[in-house]
This record gives sequence, structure tokens and C-alpha cells, in this order.
Amino acid sequence: MPALSDDDRAKAIQILEQVRTQLNQIAGEDPDLRFQLRRYILKRLEFDERGTPTQRRKLKELKRKFQRGLCFQCATPLPVKGAELHRLLAIEGYTEANTQLLCRSCHEKAQQETSPPL
Repeated sequence: MPALSDDDRAKAIQILEQVRTQLNQIAGEDPDLRFQLRRYILKRLEFDERGTPTQRRKLKELKRKFQRGLCFQCATPLPVKGAELHRLLAIEGYTEANTQLLCRSCHEKAQQETSPPL
């Protein structure tokens, strides 16, 4: 995935400054409200990328059924708790076509293979 250009980064910073200004206007002198507003916005942006926990849980259930309870990579039985959704292309999100349900070990291996070097 290409890095943001300087121009894109400047636009993002401008949006961020606008959001901060609006948060400060809404929260006024209330640091607790400011904190809660930030958390709320952060979670909603995360849901835009990852979907909600309910959406991911339903996708896991669908994948478990489709894969007959087996890890997509090693075909071992998936644990009742702890099976992990793996996105083939992170940017494509958690969709039925872009995910596999893996055991923890296979997911860790897949993450290492797709992580860019530092």
C-alpha cells in the first residue's frame, strides 16, 4: 500500500484540525466529554474499516459453517473460541470473499507473511 503523499497528508491534517476544533467547541471546559467524544469518533472510524464486532462475529459464524469447522490453512478443527478472521487484502475489509477463518497459529504465520518489513 503506497504511503500518503505530502499533499494527502496535509489534507488529512486539515480535516483533523477541523475535527479537533469542533470537539473543543462542543466539549468546552469539560475534559470528560472531550475524552468521550474522541473515543466515540475513534470507534466509528474503526468500524468503517473493520466493521462492527457483531458484523465480524456473524462473518466468523458463516465462515466456520462454510469451512466445516476447520482452519482454512491447516484443516485442523477450529477452537470454539479463538478462531481468527484473516483478511486476504487488508484494504478490502472484512467481507465474505476477502476472509478466511484460521486457527491462531496459522493466522500468526499469515500475518508475518503479509506484514511489510520495518
